[in-house]
Amino acid sequence: MFNSPESCPALVLNADYRPLSYYPLSLWSWQDAIKAVFLERVNILAEYDRAVRSPTFEMRLPSVISLKSYVAPARRPAFTRFNVFLRDNFSCQYCGATEELTFDHVIPRSRGGVTSWDNVVAACAPCNLEKGGRFCTDAKMYPRAWPMMPSVHQLQENGRRFPPNYLHESWHDFLYWDSELEP
Repeated sequence: MFNSPESCPALVLNADYRPLSYYPLSLWSWQDAIKAVFLERVNILAEYDRAVRSPTFEMRLPSVISLKSYVAPARRPAFTRFNVFLRDNFSCQYCGATEELTFDHVIPRSRGGVTSWDNVVAACAPCNLEKGGRFCTDAKMYPRAWPMMPSVHQLQENGRRFPPNYLHESWHDFLYWDSELEP
């Protein structure tokens, strides 16, 4: 099924069995997962059919692991370009485009605006160029959602909307993306 161990990442869950992050999905290489198993830092919850071997040892590669010690999530999300895009669902806040994303200062820096959660939105390059250094009222361009600092929970929820290209079947029960809700 898999040609090499490199194609067998392990989904990493916190001690409460929730992914450390959804986007990007918290994955470890097979080497890091096995090292953590030997150091007794994780529990193996599911395995691949693929195994690694030495002359005296064989082990199936972990596909889902959970940390033995709980890692508290950050209280405040880091202000990064990626997190701004994630907050804004990877779409321009002026036209909705998803290509050529950059970010725009709602109150332009040239007019005293600061680079912060409360003043920066995702914008496509054409909208950013069109708005330029003008106020929203002057450009007649208003963001679909006014910028604000999201909670870590909001970023996690937004990240769940963007599943990675590859999801191993053993991960589904831990990600809740494909589980049916009972009536």
